[in-house]
Amino acid sequence: MDRRSYLRAAASFGALPLWQWTQLQEEPKNSLKVLVTGAHPDDPETGCGGLIALLSKAGHDVTVGYLTRGEAGIEGTSHEEAARIRTAEAETASSLLGFKPHFLGQIDGSAGINAEAYETFYSFISGQSPDLLLTHWPMDSHRDHRICSMLTYDAWLRMPEKPALYYYEVMSGIQTHNFNPTDYVDITTVVELKHQACFAHKSQFIEKSYPNDHGRMEVFRGMEGGFAYAEAFVRHSKSRSLGFS
Repeated sequence: MDRRSYLRAAASFGALPLWQWTQLQEEPKNSLKVLVTGAHPDDPETGCGGLIALLSKAGHDVTVGYLTRGEAGIEGTSHEEAARIRTAEAETASSLLGFKPHFLGQIDGSAGINAEAYETFYSFISGQSPDLLLTHWPMDSHRDHRICSMLTYDAWLRMPEKPALYYYEVMSGIQTHNFNPTDYVDITTVVELKHQACFAHKSQFIEKSYPNDHGRMEVFRGMEGGFAYAEAFVRHSKSRSLGFS
């Protein structure tokens, strides 16, 4: 059994800690397809940018699907101009962390769940054929975060061959609520790279707010996991990988 088959098999039975997905792949054939969905540019980067960096460095193929382009995220700026600015910021972050960005066509602040949205997400996610899928934790104060999570979960439910499914947190205690991790990933070696990618979202003034929000999460999750800095995740209890029911 090659490493890719091992990862899929182990994940299907819940026996594989998430950190083991970050181990360096010595052969391209062992690389995995990873898909992260997020509501706005900067959500995946702040929520699991360290994991993304580690997976990319390990040789895996990482894609990020953004529900919106962050159109409502720059006060006093039109949706069109904000979308242009925040798309460029996401592309800068993608070059730093090593992922491919995709934008799924909804509008920041006006996102919704309907038949068309379900089909858009299912088509995108199933078309990526991921081995590992990550999205927002659904109990969140931001409606767009909840919508992104639910659209992703619905697509996962419909997939005949389901990837391993994990949830990430964003600004726990402020936005994400009732988040009890099952997995911790040591991001100490890539924490500065993660910060660079997060700070690429200059329109959001993340560098100023980061220490009191995301920075405290990294330290606290590190304390829980036994590391200097960590990101935390929840594995879906019925998560399955390709080839297993």
